[in-house]
Amino acid sequence: MSGERVDRQTRTMHVAAPAGVVYAVFADAARLPLYFSPSVHVERLEFDGERERLRMWFLMDGRLKAWTSWRHLDPVERRIEFRQELPAAPLTSMGGVLDVRSTGPHSSQLELAYDFSVTGDLPEDRAWARRATDANSRVQLAELKSFAERWTRLDDLVMTFEDTLRVNGPAELVYDFLYRAADWPDLVPHVTGVDLTEDTPGVQRLTTRTLTEYGAHTTEAVRICFPHAGRIVHKQTAPHTLLEAHTGEWSVVSDASGTTVTAQHSVVLREENIAAVLGGHADLAQARRHVREELGRDSRALLAHAKRHAESAVRML
Repeated sequence: MSGERVDRQTRTMHVAAPAGVVYAVFADAARLPLYFSPSVHVERLEFDGERERLRMWFLMDGRLKAWTSWRHLDPVERRIEFRQELPAAPLTSMGGVLDVRSTGPHSSQLELAYDFSVTGDLPEDRAWARRATDANSRVQLAELKSFAERWTRLDDLVMTFEDTLRVNGPAELVYDFLYRAADWPDLVPHVTGVDLTEDTPGVQRLTTRTLTEYGAHTTEAVRICFPHAGRIVHKQTAPHTLLEAHTGEWSVVSDASGTTVTAQHSVVLREENIAAVLGGHADLAQARRHVREELGRDSRALLAHAKRHAESAVRML
């Protein structure tokens, strides 16, 4: 980094939640996409109990960026150090420290200090990096505060569930159906429209229009496709009205006798919208049942069509 200009920023925030809770929310790498809107997907590559190596996909200023990061976790001091191993262009370095200090039984002080440098120190690249890192740090701290302060409610607001189907056909054909989401309006009755772009192979941005018993819904999502692993992970960037966050994964696994395909969803309920969507007498338990039923029904419909696609192709051979 010799000769490079390094920008440094520090932000602090009071959080009305125990310090241990605040630390735990940020330390849980697998749930970062669920808790932070810019985070799309995180894969843990290595972990030794203190240090973890992560592959991360984030939206920065509307652009999807991917990088590999190291994090050092210190739950005793409630401190997380992070440094990008392979920063996304135009960044040449990016890292920092998150410190959580207790200020009372149910209050804490959060401090985020970070630094970055850019390739060639071009003014336009530096301006973009400042804008993107500033916006992301503000959003992440605000969302960390929001989730941590609901710590007594998170178990009720967060749901994870899955649906699985057995297919008597090759995994490649099942994956092909799930990958070609642009074709779904012609194949799946409840999907009325899909606008899909794939500027980078395996990274899809899509807007999906669906029809349910509660009316028409439009969602926007990013999908990251891993064809060799038979996986498609997704994050809705404009989720259903009842959801604050929605992530998931399609998984296709073959064995000697066929294929198992699974649709997994993780969501955070938007409690303030329950009455408007389900009626004034609806409560959180009803909202949980409704979301599980609606997302499960849609997923099972797609799984059934993927099954027919794969099995009908086999019969034609």
